[in-house]
Amino acid sequence: MYIPRICHCGLPTVLRTSWTATNPGRRFHCCPKTVIINDLQGQDSCGFNGFYDPPMCPRSVQIIPGLLRNINHVQEVATNNERRATMFKNLLLLSWLVFGVYFMLN
Repeated sequence: MYIPRICHCGLPTVLRTSWTATNPGRRFHCCPKTVIINDLQGQDSCGFNGFYDPPMCPRSVQIIPGLLRNINHVQEVATNNERRATMFKNLLLLSWLVFGVYFMLN
């Protein structure tokens, strides 16, 4: 069960997950005012930060980023395939429409 800690500004902390190369999948406490953009901490935060999970073994740190890259690649391929399927369906419908108009005019 997650029990929030109190940050330097007196608010209960938020539990987030790190997806950096050095701490992939590791959860940490941070100030609820923290806005993370491109791994840079926002200016309104009190700067509180502490890990919730123990450090990961070196093998996990080595393997997890590769697995994440593979998952992202598979998702990208699936998205491209869905776009192509939609395009081919639209082309098929357009060809039927052109054939129907041609058939009606002759």
